[in-house]
Amino acid sequence: MQNFLSVDNLAFTIVGYPMSYIEFIGTVFYLWSVWLISKRNILTWPIGIISVALFMALFYQIRLYSDAIEQIYYLGASIYGWWVWNKSPKDNGRITDVKYSNSKGLILWVAVTLVFSAITGVLMSRIHILLPTIFPEAASFPYLDAFTTIMSFSAMWLMAQKKIESWAYWIIVDVIGIWLYFVKDIKFISLLYIVLLIMAFNGLRMWKKTAKQMTPNFHNLPPKERS
Repeated sequence: MQNFLSVDNLAFTIVGYPMSYIEFIGTVFYLWSVWLISKRNILTWPIGIISVALFMALFYQIRLYSDAIEQIYYLGASIYGWWVWNKSPKDNGRITDVKYSNSKGLILWVAVTLVFSAITGVLMSRIHILLPTIFPEAASFPYLDAFTTIMSFSAMWLMAQKKIESWAYWIIVDVIGIWLYFVKDIKFISLLYIVLLIMAFNGLRMWKKTAKQMTPNFHNLPPKERS
């Protein structure tokens, strides 16, 4: 199993790019989970948990430490999201109560994201000094990687809470991810993020449409009733 999860264990080569089993299978399950969540299908969570485990191993091996640690959070958030969505009203297996955050809540999330991004960036830039046994080499792009990590944390939590603006967070993460993974020479995942960017725009469109259909006069509601 250890050899199977190695980035050096190649499944095939595509256009000169060596594709490992762990990267390929993790990618397939991740795309599947994103497609399911855009459809508001609760199966997104168990499918996503499988991709989380695979990407955790992948990111650790290529020294994107923030991304590796991020997967631990995703595991917990996926379990929580699965639990919350399981209690939600559904129509043919799809949740129907997607909604926007109120203005106060949205500002708070943005502030928290920026503060924790800065703190995490400082930590990740020194992680190889603080914990040399676990992280033997300096992290790549610690501040940018930390920013996308915290942005993803916020997006995942907002998505578990069925908040529509979570898709806007994912759009920002995807734009940065396209460049970051290309520079790290993980070109397949860079291509994946292009696909994810398209899916995020589509997910935003579909969730907004659902919210409008379920609550026609939503934008006329007072802010407290929107949360």
